[in-house]
Amino acid sequence: MKTISDIALGVASGNFLSLAKAVSVLENKTNDSDHFLASLLPHPIPIIGITGPPGAGKSTLINALIAHWVAANKKVAVLSVDPSSPFHQGAILGDRIRMKDWYLHPNVYIRSLAARGHLGGVNSAMLPLCTLMQSVGFDYILLETVGVGQSEVEVAALADTTVVVLVPEAGDDVQMMKSGLMEIANVFVVNKSDRPNAEAFANHLKQMIAENASSTSPEVIRTVATEKEGIPALLLAIERHHDSLNMGLNKKEMLLNKVMQLVVAHKMNLVDVAQVKNKLALECQKANFNIFKFAQQFY
Repeated sequence: MKTISDIALGVASGNFLSLAKAVSVLENKTNDSDHFLASLLPHPIPIIGITGPPGAGKSTLINALIAHWVAANKKVAVLSVDPSSPFHQGAILGDRIRMKDWYLHPNVYIRSLAARGHLGGVNSAMLPLCTLMQSVGFDYILLETVGVGQSEVEVAALADTTVVVLVPEAGDDVQMMKSGLMEIANVFVVNKSDRPNAEAFANHLKQMIAENASSTSPEVIRTVATEKEGIPALLLAIERHHDSLNMGLNKKEMLLNKVMQLVVAHKMNLVDVAQVKNKLALECQKANFNIFKFAQQFY
């Protein structure tokens, strides 16, 4: 694999071939990936998570954000997690169609990743990939999840700012996801706000936020992403949240969560799953099998 300096030179010139190869190494967790990750020198580049129910317009909103940043001569990396095929575990790659205008742009790198069965709406290699993007010269990193439900909230542990995208018809979804949404959202976007009841829905969201008021209550921004309406207001909300994050203690908490993710993942890799499976096949047949006692031999 090429060095970080070589990859950064490629990114600066709009040649993403070396970067794409590095992403594949990290995603597949090859033997030299740990050494490569330890060589990274990440900069505090904002990671912006975009999540929400399927059909809310996440990719269209990302298109509008990219257009704004490219016009300002910024470099943008987009990591889009797509559902995995049930047959070969690869990504369906719908974002390659929805973001086709940017795939050959020298200031934009887009990579679609398969969820590969990983819960949380993201890919298990997302933390290393985001850190890689922070190390090679991008100005903004966008992370798009598969979709959001009560369990798909892992994006909040990866992103500096989490944007939850909803549509005016999502009233029932909001009630179902109420707890999770309130915990992960830093900014709410009511997209497709040219539809009926958009204002009433936005007001309902604001009321929910007020009922769960805290010092970091999320803003509610109305957009029509297809027309790029509301994008400047969304960008300001993202910047305000990022500024407040840098001045507060939440940044240290986020870093602690990421460190714990890495420690747990490393410990899991030390466990011989085949050995556990073989021993379990014998032990579970015994009367009064105690799963806690069994597991303790592998701690």
